[in-house]
Amino acid sequence: MTIIAQISDLHVQVSGKLVYGVVDTTPLVAEAIAHLSRLKQQPDIVIASGDLVQDGTIAEYELLKTMLAPLQCPVYLMPGNHDHRNHLKQVFASHTYLAKEKSHLSYTVEGYPIQMLMLDSIIPGKGSGCVDPERLTWLEQQLLAAPATPTLIFMHHPPFATGIPWMDRKRCQGHGALANLISQHPQVKRISCGHLHRTIYCPWAGTIASSQPSLVHQSGLDFTPDAPSQFVMEPPAYQLHVWTHENLVSHTLYVGQFDGPYRFSDGKKMMTAAL
Repeated sequence: MTIIAQISDLHVQVSGKLVYGVVDTTPLVAEAIAHLSRLKQQPDIVIASGDLVQDGTIAEYELLKTMLAPLQCPVYLMPGNHDHRNHLKQVFASHTYLAKEKSHLSYTVEGYPIQMLMLDSIIPGKGSGCVDPERLTWLEQQLLAAPATPTLIFMHHPPFATGIPWMDRKRCQGHGALANLISQHPQVKRISCGHLHRTIYCPWAGTIASSQPSLVHQSGLDFTPDAPSQFVMEPPAYQLHVWTHENLVSHTLYVGQFDGPYRFSDGKKMMTAAL
């Protein structure tokens, strides 16, 4: 069994600042990291799938580094549209997988029963994302090199349509070419994304594509064509992807203090920790 924790859209800001004038992200992220650190069954790896900080400053990345320090397992970072590639690489210089000499920060995580491909989809200075020919070529090379290895692709910008108009305007550019490539590689078990601040699943390009909840705030759900982009303070959450017996199963965990667990048999409260 391999347990992969995916956290996303942390939007860390230095003390005293509120994201969008509303959200104090620092204590929310700290609580989520503490929650993750208390799990009875610790993950083998943590993936942070973009929008690690709000403004891409050195100070924010220094704070993020301190906040992630309690995690005992390997942590792999990837950028989102709020991130600054060079500042991320500078502060996390010990994360040598970020130091590859190419225009994007895509990389491969190996050494586990399932291969993990981190596909950098950001366009510096833009909120939207892109899989251009260079990144598509890189991804194809990784898939051709391991055709029999179960593969999980992480990227920040989702390539699939959600049915929510204001979200779909942020759909990743190049999604058609990406879909064509993925459809030729049945070893891809999942494409797991960030950016949308909401848990969404759909069949896509012969596999399953999904997006993650945020650790700080969630996107408002509104299907009307003229709905504005909006967020709600629904509970922070993250996911555990469990790979076992050639099957990938994902579990959503809500961050907070909740009563229980209780036994179904007699309603008595159990004294064991969740998970």
